[in-house]
Amino acid sequence: MAQTTKPVTDSSFDSDVMKSSTPVLVDFWAEWCGPCRALAPKLEEIAQEMGGQVKIVKMNVDENPQTPSQYGIRGIPALLLFKNGQQVGELVGNQPKEQISTFLKTHI
Repeated sequence: MAQTTKPVTDSSFDSDVMKSSTPVLVDFWAEWCGPCRALAPKLEEIAQEMGGQVKIVKMNVDENPQTPSQYGIRGIPALLLFKNGQQVGELVGNQPKEQISTFLKTHI
């Protein structure tokens, strides 16, 4: 199965997220975070199911400190949804897949 989520960095955030014509869900995560690892397969499934409707990217908070602090990320995993360069929603914690799907569908 091809990986459908892609990594994003502090330096690529503007072009990958803010300038995207498609809504973008950003997963703020870290290698040491158990709930983040549990969330990852659900995001992969959602990315495949929702195809071109939404782009899902992952940002490692340890390697990219600038963007998480800019958006006030205090706990991970944190999912921020951006549309047309604006943050339109946020989910924190390892949410059920259905809840993430519903959250996305209400915003896109």
